[in-house]
Amino acid sequence: MSGNEDAAEAVREDVIESMERSAEVYGLSRSAGRVYGVLYFAAEPLSIPELVEETGYAKSTISNVTRKLTRIGLIRRRSSGGGGRRVQFEPETDLWFVVQDVFQQFVAREMGTTRRTLDRAAGRLDESDADGTRDRIEDLAETYDEFERLLELAMDHSVDELIAAIEAYDEE
Repeated sequence: MSGNEDAAEAVREDVIESMERSAEVYGLSRSAGRVYGVLYFAAEPLSIPELVEETGYAKSTISNVTRKLTRIGLIRRRSSGGGGRRVQFEPETDLWFVVQDVFQQFVAREMGTTRRTLDRAAGRLDESDADGTRDRIEDLAETYDEFERLLELAMDHSVDELIAAIEAYDEE
């Protein structure tokens, strides 16, 4: 390897290690971060045996990680070329798409469930709530309404559109 190739490999490894740490913050395993990082920098989709070789993880670990990453939309399954049966994986590189999908699959569902719980809870209290429980529930419900509106905007717009709207607002 030339000095330039060595430097590029070191930089890729630094970024992949950062992806490992980030994965933990988002509730994924470090191995999920490494697999995503390896796929992100791969020149072409990789199979499970290739991921085993690239990461050093056991086949069972790679299988579990690829299943989870596929389910949350961070990677996609592809059939190998030439009519082979070997499945290959490639990364989703539009991370805003992934964020929107996670919002839609998990966050919006949880927020809706919590909002319904708050509505039911407020309905069980009478208007003369002496200790302020009803007021606190209503305040929390208003906050959830704002979060739901923010989520809707995030789902309906690109990153560029959201940034432009925020910057336009800041200039006023």
